Amino acid sequence: MAHLLNSSFTPTPTTTLRRPHHPLTAPTTRRPTQIHAKIREIFMPALSSTMTEGKIVSWIKSEGDKLSKGESVVVVESDKADMDVETFYDGYLAAIMVEEGGVAAVGSAIALLAESEDEIAQAVYKAKNQSASAPAPAQASASAPEPAQASAPATAPAQTLAPALASAPARVASAHPASEGGKRVVASPYAKKLAKELNVDLGLVVGSGPMGRVVAKDVEAAAVAAALAVAEPGKAVAEPVKPDGVELGSVVPFTTMQGAVSRNMVESLAVPTFRVGYTITTDALDALYKKIKPKGVTMTALLAKATALALAKHPVVNSSCRDGKSFTYNSNINVAVAVAIDGGLITPVLQNADKVDIYSLSRKWKELVDKARAKQLQPHEYTTGTFTLSNLGMFGVDRFDAILPPGTGAIMAVGASEPTVVATKDGRIGMKTQMQVNVTADHRVIYGADLAQFLQTLAKIIEDPKDLTF
Repeated sequence: MAHLLNSSFTPTPTTTLRRPHHPLTAPTTRRPTQIHAKIREIFMPALSSTMTEGKIVSWIKSEGDKLSKGESVVVVESDKADMDVETFYDGYLAAIMVEEGGVAAVGSAIALLAESEDEIAQAVYKAKNQSASAPAPAQASASAPEPAQASAPATAPAQTLAPALASAPARVASAHPASEGGKRVVASPYAKKLAKELNVDLGLVVGSGPMGRVVAKDVEAAAVAAALAVAEPGKAVAEPVKPDGVELGSVVPFTTMQGAVSRNMVESLAVPTFRVGYTITTDALDALYKKIKPKGVTMTALLAKATALALAKHPVVNSSCRDGKSFTYNSNINVAVAVAIDGGLITPVLQNADKVDIYSLSRKWKELVDKARAKQLQPHEYTTGTFTLSNLGMFGVDRFDAILPPGTGAIMAVGASEPTVVATKDGRIGMKTQMQVNVTADHRVIYGADLAQFLQTLAKIIEDPKDLTF
């Protein structure tokens, strides 16, 4: 039997346009590559430094498909993003060992790649033997139910929708143009996720994307068509739709991203932290924002810029302690900003925020947010922050405390700017717009006086923001 080889893969974001690739190597504990081997294992790659397992979002190729070097094979959901995994070898996708929706540990085999068609049968036999010797499914991670278990509850509703979809010829067809003669339907990861949520049979949906690829809007249209078809004329809806599709009383396992957030939050409990609050007048900042907003400047970019300039004068607040025995004065000021996305939280990073002009910083922020919501961020775009901002002011929250992300020295929680009655210097009563900020810091490295001085500097910059536009 041919020896198994370690395959190297290149993760790239799931997008129509190709992105720069980041080669990943197989774990060093595996046996070295040998020239004469005919079958190679496709491993679950480590797409970030914090990733311990990955979820198969979708297989781009089907079993038996011929692969060329550089082709995307599978879409993997890491702890923060969906990434294409590409092969460095020509061959045939002989056997898929982890189906869509399944979870595998980093470095474990998810498929077998045969060098020629003659080795496919041998690879399939090998895959079956490995599956038979694997632990029982009951021992699998509770956060990742087997695909069969996950899809079982959706069977009945899907059977109800199928006839309705068949009666809407404008949106469906008996033979899907992107299904390649009965093989897997070609659809975007989000479209597949949406189809499961809406109980839509992707095999009956006509895709409007490139090469007939099914996209989210196709699934939504099919769901609407199905609902109209099954609804009886004149009959009111018997049951109100649950908010956000929530099934009350149900137990929902963490997504990959939620699992990563959970681990980080638990890890943060080991760090001794303290909190310092400060009130900052924002009238001048608001006036500046109103003036330059038409040029594409965002308030987030202004706050990040002001924070970065203050950090430049107080480098200890931009430092970090990782081993409990020493700390690092970070050479760059990279401001991470918390963003809520579907199913979790991520912190895109504005790198060198103290050196980049406000207009470029705003354009970069908009780009990062779009990529974050599409789950297309590269690891260096969300793992390199040295200081974090969390802003709930847009929701009217006046003050809150934030949890310190592991590996950083401080995080600042920003509340809403609100008109406030204040006493003026001459003893009269006046009105000013003010916001509350609260900083949570690692007390092993940063002390109360450090934060107080940093916040004083930040307040001066915000209350006289002329330096923000340089």
